[in-house]
Amino acid sequence: MSAPLDLNFVTSASTLSGLPETDAEVAIVGRSNVGKSSLLNALGRRRKVAHVSKTPGRTQLLNCYSAGGGATVVDCPGYGYAAVSKATRAGWQPMIEGYLRDREPLTMVMTLVDGEIGPTKLDVAMLSWLRQEALPHTVVATKHDKVKASARERRKRDLAAACQLVRSDVVWVSAVTGVGIDRLRDLTRLWLGLPA
Repeated sequence: MSAPLDLNFVTSASTLSGLPETDAEVAIVGRSNVGKSSLLNALGRRRKVAHVSKTPGRTQLLNCYSAGGGATVVDCPGYGYAAVSKATRAGWQPMIEGYLRDREPLTMVMTLVDGEIGPTKLDVAMLSWLRQEALPHTVVATKHDKVKASARERRKRDLAAACQLVRSDVVWVSAVTGVGIDRLRDLTRLWLGLPA
């Protein structure tokens, strides 16, 4: 079992200039309710690294966490359905895209897709935009525990195909059972240039 990431909340920002300087950074993007906060807590193996809400759309700013060694992780607002006004939601897209496009220390965009339902049109659009912008990204399929064992092989194949990837390119995880969390921690350390 790999050691947990040393994640600690630093600040929330609505613009790039509000974020601290960093040597390397990983961003986490995904639909509202895909499990970004739960995943952050699993990576840090602590319950309260990030606040987990039952209401989609609670992350409304760029939430920055230190990861040790001068590196950071940023949790972006979820796209898609969220229990906030349309105007608020409409403001997220330029904020997220501006951040992803212009953040120089960004080494990887962790793109979370709900493993139970597969990629939505919004997920596919995000992946298409990341490719168009030539931004490094990795698809992380969450909620492995919610996919029936008998359907997992087919779901893994179908999800990868829908994301235009081969199966081995998708990292499957469960914040509940811990499946894939060690692998994702190791990858995150690699992306951030932290010792294994």
